[in-house]
Formats: sequence, C-alpha cells, structure tokens
Amino acid sequence: MELVIKKKSNRRWGMTVLCMVMATVLAAAAYAFLILKHDPALVNLGERLWPASLEHPLGTDHLGRDVLTRLLLGAQLTVGYGLLSLFAAVIIGVPFGVIAGFKGGLIDRIYMRIADAFLSFPDTIVAIVLSGLLGPGIENLLLAIVLVKWVNYARLVRSTVITERGKDYVTAAKINGLRSFAIMRKHLFPHLIGNVLVLASLDLGKIILLISSLSYIGLGAQPPAPEWGAMLNDARPYFQSHMLLMIYPGLAIVFVVLLSNILGDYLRDAFDVKKEVES
Repeated sequence: MELVIKKKSNRRWGMTVLCMVMATVLAAAAYAFLILKHDPALVNLGERLWPASLEHPLGTDHLGRDVLTRLLLGAQLTVGYGLLSLFAAVIIGVPFGVIAGFKGGLIDRIYMRIADAFLSFPDTIVAIVLSGLLGPGIENLLLAIVLVKWVNYARLVRSTVITERGKDYVTAAKINGLRSFAIMRKHLFPHLIGNVLVLASLDLGKIILLISSLSYIGLGAQPPAPEWGAMLNDARPYFQSHMLLMIYPGLAIVFVVLLSNILGDYLRDAFDVKKEVES
C-alpha cells in the first residue's frame, strides 16, 4: 500500500514538473518578442556566420541574423501552428464522431467511407500530397494537417460513443425524455475527455514533426519565416563548417516532441486510457 502511494506521489510530482516545463516553453514562445533585441529577418552580411558572443549568444546564420532570436520566435511558429492545427482537428473531429457514433445509420456509413479513404495511407504521405496540391505555404500546410488529423479524433470518439450508448444510463436518459443533444453533452462528453486529451498530447509531437519536416522540404513555412524546419533547411549547406546552425533547431524540435510524448504518457496513466489510443 505504501509503495502504491509513493508511486502516485512520484507521478503527481513528475506531472507537476512537466506542466511547469511545458508552460515555460509556451510562455517563452508567446512573449519572446518582449525580451529580444534583434530583428529575426534583418540581413547583415557583415556579421554572417559569427560564433557565439555576448551580442549573439548562439551566433549568427549565413545572412547575419541572430540565431537565438530566430530560434525563440520559431517556437511561436512551430509550436503555435502545431497547437492551432491540433485544436482545429479536435473541434472538427469530436462533434463528427459523437454524431456518427450516437446516430448511426447513413451518417455513420458516410463517415466510415471517408475515414477508410484517409486511413488507408500514412498521415505523412497524405499531408505531403495535399500540401503539394494546395501549393507551398504554412496556411496550406495547416489545412492539410487538419484534413489528415480530424479523422483520428472522429474515429476514437465514435468508438467510445458506440460503447457507451448501449449502457443503462443512456437508456434511462432516453426513457426520461432527454433529448439527443442533452444526452451527448451531459452523459457522453465526460467519457471522451480523457481519451481526447491523451491522443491530442501525443499528436502534438507528431504534428510538430510534420510541420518541421514539410517546411524542411519547402512545402511549409517560406523564407524568411524563422520556423524550425525552415531553419534546418537554410543551415543544411553549412553543416560541415557550422553544424551548430542545424543542431540548435534540431534540438528544439526533439525537446518539444519529447515533452509532448511524456505528457501523453502521464495523461494516459492519469485517465487510465488503454494503449490503443496511440494507434
């Protein structure tokens, strides 16, 4: 018993520390412009490829732009766009999944056909194809990510609703004359929160990787935007002589993705969600 209590206490402390780290990262991304003194887009060829100094703590890139400034502002783009596309996917997918699972019939069959079409290919392949068709640009990339990711939330929610709608408390609510919308809002949504939060936290890392990788190949953020994937692409020709220019944004991507995955593991344990959520 004492061991179980100790494990729960350690998990609680770990969750607290992780939330503090995530909050610090988000705050640094949101308010970086208040402490930065360099223009992230200002080209100064006289200071190109400078090493780290007091003026430029992480040095400058091939166009003389401050790397630290671009790295911090890049968090606004990479993490911010990741959260924005994730929020849009959840807003679209959750109501669609609830309606399809609760109503069934034609709506459910239409959803299944759409879901089968999207899920028959890996997310990355579908996002690349959609981004290529829509054209390069961060707006088109975010639209492609939303079109890919909403299906996962609709499928997860649909399966949960189908499991819950046959239980006695839903039947009792129907007998008492409660309308369908009220049943979904009062009785079904509380059962979905844990699953959706876990999947969203795990998906955030995947979306950030997707944004960075597609920006790296030119389908996402366009120059001079300081997006981490675009920074990797800009620094690629200088990897042998100035490898830190690629290491800095690469470490930033790894750090944020690792945090989101750890957060997902903690949330999965907290809500007692099964491993199938990751699939």
